[in-house]
Amino acid sequence: MIDASTPSGVWEQLLAGNARFAHDSLDHPRIDRNRREELRGGQAPVAAILSCSDSRVPVELLFDAGLGDIFVIRTAGGCVDAAVSGSLDFAVEALGVKLVIVLSHEGCGAIGAAIKAVEEAEIPVGLQRVFVEKIAPSVIAAHAVGHVSRDEVEKDHAGITAEHLVDRIPAIQDRVKSGTLGVVAARYRLADGRVETVAEHFAR
Repeated sequence: MIDASTPSGVWEQLLAGNARFAHDSLDHPRIDRNRREELRGGQAPVAAILSCSDSRVPVELLFDAGLGDIFVIRTAGGCVDAAVSGSLDFAVEALGVKLVIVLSHEGCGAIGAAIKAVEEAEIPVGLQRVFVEKIAPSVIAAHAVGHVSRDEVEKDHAGITAEHLVDRIPAIQDRVKSGTLGVVAARYRLADGRVETVAEHFAR
């Protein structure tokens, strides 16, 4: 059972679930008929996760979580817009999640396109330009500190996005300060199935 008593406790439990996933020892908790019936009365997820839409990143499976455990928001490259901010605000204010996670991943196509746009001045045409323009500032910031590999940029994008959420969404900022909410930036490695921590925002 996920320990929802503290934000850091939730993160520890999710990482334990990811370890099970990586070692092919999934518990598949809370996915039976009883759980489905229980959730008809409402939801009380312990975490909200902003991740990429990539089909190789099935969020609940990565953490061996059950139905109703995680409130998931997915966009290409984990980009943030008004709808994403509003969804996270809802998760914090209305659902009372203890943890917000920004999850990037190895081999992200959206981040790769943004890197190419910055390095080669090649901006995609059509609507794909939207997410490239949103990720490009993270690429520029990563390059400014000497991080030029794709792995480094993927980590930096998660970290920068997490900081953005703390700075820009009042409900998140207030609860992080009070210690009732934590924010974590992380990256999923396709190669070994592990989620690595990039940055943590927990009240000290």
